[in-house]
Amino acid sequence: MNNINMKIANINDEVVLMAADSELIGRELREGKLHLDVKSEFYGEMKVSEDTFISSLSICTIANLVGKRVVSAAINAKYIDPENVIEINGIPHAQLVVYFKSGH
Repeated sequence: MNNINMKIANINDEVVLMAADSELIGRELREGKLHLDVKSEFYGEMKVSEDTFISSLSICTIANLVGKRVVSAAINAKYIDPENVIEINGIPHAQLVVYFKSGH
């Protein structure tokens, strides 16, 4: 079932993946100082399966993830540590940065 909105962009030598549970698109999440606008312009209009999303995580260097389904899938695939997940209005949000150390 394709219920994840996803977008991949190449930005300054980074492969950036943005993904959100489809039902969150168009919602605005606010809690205290935290504010997250889940827009299709940012998270993408392409709907993909969980398998496609996980495969895409393997090629990205930065990821911005929002939603129970997306974040749980990333945790189960060992891309996200549950300790690093925040919640905004009860909705999980996580970011991933892959750091490559140069051989200098």
